[in-house]
Amino acid sequence: MLNLSHISKTFNPGTVSEKVALNDVNLHLNKGDFVTVIGGNGAGKSTMLNAISGVFPVDCGTIEIDGRDVTNLPEYKRAAFLSRVFQDPQFGTAATMNIEENMALAMRRGQRRGLRWGITATERQMYREHLHLLGLGLEDRLGSKVGLLSGGQRQALTLLMATLRTPKILLLDEHTAALDPKTAANVLELTQKLVEEQHLTALMVTHNMKDAIAIGNRLIMMNDGRVIVDVSGERKKALTVRQILELFEEASGSELANDRMMLSR
Repeated sequence: MLNLSHISKTFNPGTVSEKVALNDVNLHLNKGDFVTVIGGNGAGKSTMLNAISGVFPVDCGTIEIDGRDVTNLPEYKRAAFLSRVFQDPQFGTAATMNIEENMALAMRRGQRRGLRWGITATERQMYREHLHLLGLGLEDRLGSKVGLLSGGQRQALTLLMATLRTPKILLLDEHTAALDPKTAANVLELTQKLVEEQHLTALMVTHNMKDAIAIGNRLIMMNDGRVIVDVSGERKKALTVRQILELFEEASGSELANDRMMLSR
């Protein structure tokens, strides 16, 4: 479903600010894989998601999605079959538009748009049914401005919008990091439910090592722009946080120095 082959990216090459963000990254995801991604600050996690999304061109290598080479495809065209949820709940929705208008935008993603905008009664009922699954009462607030919602409500809505039109790849970039623990747990539970029910292929960046172990069927660890650990199946399920730290040290030759990850143990 997703294939990254020898992907490299260096920012500000030839200057004092030169930064090798991705260094010969090779990664293959099968359809239905739910992969958690961990690593220290600057390891290349979000940069890898940006490369997949087409935020910037890569220096070398190829990116294939569902057998199609998208390496040179612009970001707005990839949006037709990719969905991404960011850390900041404000990034995935339009604050000045109401809930049903935001959902209509998500539903029309990748489609040809004309002059007619109206939301039909059938669409409105479908939105209510989807929102009801969140258990937040938003199905009765279709006319409410999204900017009035709490961070947790807004992130749950963003996640729902990202999966309204089943994407080929779902990218989750620390999408619970800005939420309080209880709300984060609820959004994470919703994430698992949507991924499982729709048989989505997903990449989820997280700093929480316990979540990285508990969620998904595969875990990769990045360091210095490379994938240095890749575990799946029963081996992943049996991992402990201590073993992850040992794997990192063995693969990288150094200790994992990241306060956020240490606090999430």
